[in-house]
This record gives sequence, C-alpha cells and structure tokens, in this order.
Amino acid sequence: MSRKQHLLKRHRRNKRIGLLIALVLLIAIGVWVAWWLPLVLAVLGWIAHEAWFADHLFYSPKDDYQYSFAPYTQQPKVQLDGERLRLDEGVMLVDDATLVLALRIKSTWLGRFIDPVVELAGGESPDRQTFERGVNGLRYLNLSGQAGVLSRGELRLRGRFCRLLGEPVLWAFEQPDYRRQRVMVIAPHADDAELAAYGLYSQADEAWIVTLTAGEIEAEHYQQLGLNKVEAARLKGRLRAWDSIAVPRWAGVPEAHCVQLGYFCLQLAAMQAAPTQPVASREADLSDTRVFRQLNPFVLPGDVDGAATWNNLLADLRELLLRARPEVIVLPHPILDPHPDHICAQQAVLEALQGLEWQPTTLLGYANHLHDNDRWPMGDAGHGIALPPAFDSVTPMEPCCLPLSLDLQRDKAMALGMMHDLQPPMPFKRRVRRLIQRLLARRAPPLYGENEFFRKAVRRHELLWIFKPTSTSPTQRGEL
Repeated sequence: MSRKQHLLKRHRRNKRIGLLIALVLLIAIGVWVAWWLPLVLAVLGWIAHEAWFADHLFYSPKDDYQYSFAPYTQQPKVQLDGERLRLDEGVMLVDDATLVLALRIKSTWLGRFIDPVVELAGGESPDRQTFERGVNGLRYLNLSGQAGVLSRGELRLRGRFCRLLGEPVLWAFEQPDYRRQRVMVIAPHADDAELAAYGLYSQADEAWIVTLTAGEIEAEHYQQLGLNKVEAARLKGRLRAWDSIAVPRWAGVPEAHCVQLGYFCLQLAAMQAAPTQPVASREADLSDTRVFRQLNPFVLPGDVDGAATWNNLLADLRELLLRARPEVIVLPHPILDPHPDHICAQQAVLEALQGLEWQPTTLLGYANHLHDNDRWPMGDAGHGIALPPAFDSVTPMEPCCLPLSLDLQRDKAMALGMMHDLQPPMPFKRRVRRLIQRLLARRAPPLYGENEFFRKAVRRHELLWIFKPTSTSPTQRGEL
C-alpha cells in the first residue's frame, strides 16, 4: 500500500469514528432537548464541514516543514524590518535565480476559517502565496522573480489572516537556463506535461513530449453518450491519445516530436512486476497498444507486436532517448508525486538510461499530485507557488522555479482546456462545496475552467526539482 493510500485509509477511519460520535450526540440531543434540533444541527454541521473541514490535509497545520538543501547553496543574509525584507549591504542576486525564504507563519483566529496569505509587494510583479488554515509553523516562500525588487530593498511581506515570525533565512539557487537546451517531458498521461511544464517546454529551443499511457480508464462521462464501459474506455483512450499529440502543437512543438506510447492506465506497476508478460487494459478490453499509437510520427520497437510489456516500454524509451538526445529530461519526482503510474514512469526512464550511450545532463522532477495535501498548490490561479509540505530533512532537495508571464499563463490555461479529461463538469456535490466555500471561506473558483487543475497549475511559477542521475541501476531506481 502506498503512503497516500495509507493516509487516505486512516483519514476515512477517523472520519467514520467522528461521524459515529456526532450521531450519538445528535440522538441524545433529540431525546433530551427537542426532536427537531438534531436536524438543524446536522445541516449546520454539514455546511461547516464543507466550508472548513473538507480539505484532505494529512498532517497538522502546526507541523514545521522540513527541507534540507545542499550545504554549498548560497544563503544571502536577510532581515525582516517590519514588513520590509532587506538584504545585507553588498549582497547581489542573480535575476533568474530560484529564491526560497524560510520563516514562521502563524495564523490569526480568522486564519482558521479563511486561507492565510502572504502578500509580496513593492515591485512590478506583486504576488500572493497561500498556506493552510490554522498554520503555525515553518514554511517556505517562493521569492523567484523578486530578485530585483529585493536587491533594491523594496520588497514588502504582509500577512493576511496570519503573522510572520522569527528570523527569515534565504537560499539562492543559480541554475542554467534550461529553455536553451533540448528538453524531453515524460508524461505518464495526457495533460501531465502541460500541468507540470508547459511554460518550460513551450519556450525551449527544442522540445519532445513523450506520453506513456492512453489514460483510458474512468470513462463514466462517456458512458452518458449511451456507450457501454468498454466502448467508453476506448473512446476516452483515443481522445487522450489525440490530446497528447495535438495539444503540444499549440506551444509550437513539432508533430514529429510528440509521441504516444499507448500503454494502459494504472497498469505500469503490473508490467514492471513481470517485465516479459503483457498486461491488458483494465476497462477497454484491449491488449494491443497499437490501437492508441496510430498517430505517432515513426515506428517504435513496441509496434512490432503491440504487447503491453515492461520490456517493450524500456525499448521504446531507449529508442526515443537516442533519437532525441535530450539534455534535460522532465519527469515525475520520485519522492513528492505518489501516483503509481508516475512512480513507474520515473523508474522506467532511469532503467532505460542504464548503460545507454546518451545521458542527459539534468533531470527535473515534478509533482502533479501530492501525498499530504490534495489542495496544493494552495491559493488561486495566477498566484505564486510556495514550496509544498515536506517532512523528510534527510534527502537534500534543489528547487528550480520558472516564472510565467500572464500571457504564458493564459496560453497554458488554453492548452489545459483542450484536454478532454479536464472538460467534464464537476459532480453536483463538488459544485455545492465550491459554492459554500466561496460564500463562507472566501475561496474564488478557478478562473479558466471548472476542474481543480486550472487553479493548481495555472500559476505565476512552474516549480520543478533538480535531482542527479548518479546511478540508474535497478537497485537504486527512484533514489535521489
């Protein structure tokens, strides 16, 4: 069982216990006070739950985030003078450096009901970064893009529904401009590349998009067209295969650089467990990957038999790596992103690189899903992305942040809007929850579309993580 599954299981168990206790109390109130009072209290309790307690937060907001950065990372001296953040005299910052500021954030009593926000003001690019309601611990602000205003001593930090405490600590990460290198984005599913790295690949001198699976399962939306489960899954797979090839063209990626491998959704782990055994689709009644590979610009090793095997996946990836010779590979982060297909995608790339004559200079990890907080990045579309919750200070990490202009954010939103999997309307319950949260918790709906990914992914930052391919042996797959 994955860590996220364990956390969900514990969350649901605690929720059932809480509901049982509430039910007993309501029955007691109905017996001893008034029969109608439990009904009123139940409705009010449900509204309060939807407004303030429906987030999947699997840690206490009072827990400190725990990050470890490499010891050679620059730490320019800063001090917080009232609201103004000041650098020590003589300190110079590189304009495009990734800047991370650690400080303690404590919510006010209103910050238990309305999302606490830290506002960054004083320059031409004001920002807002949001944290957990009831926050009271060490957090990491993302100051990337603020180097100029910080160097001039004009950057102001202001807490809304929270206070900023303690001595701030700043880290500055200087990195090459990866947009000037050959970039390959590994997407376990159509839309993963756009969610994680549209800003990077759309500006890269040369970009490749490689999508591993057709993403054909969970096709209930298409069953509403009168299709049975198998027909709906096949239609969804064909649509998402098309999306994976066509949508990157919006960003200027040539069709010849967009590849769909057509393996089956949530089956990569089973393939990895038995590398020579074909693994069929869970819902589409298919065992031949070539059904979803027909739009590819060239033939790959897996096209010989169409078998959905781990060995075919590795052969496909090796062929693509040698053809594209990427200097930068963008792929799911081995620690932050818990989705099983994402974990296997990262491991497949590392295994494919083992002994290969071409090796990338940089691996960039992304997290489109998170173990501990399903709402991260918190806050509204267009805002900045603070560092996510992390509680393992043993493994050093290096963030890499790419600022996105407003025009680029809009282009990214349009790319996501073309993805069929993000188009279906929200279920009725989520619509009601969003309305309640808008009225009581001041949460704005996503600007560009209903799906939560329009809020999470269309931001002023794309946050990636550098990790070194120090070893690609099977025994160390997934290690940093």
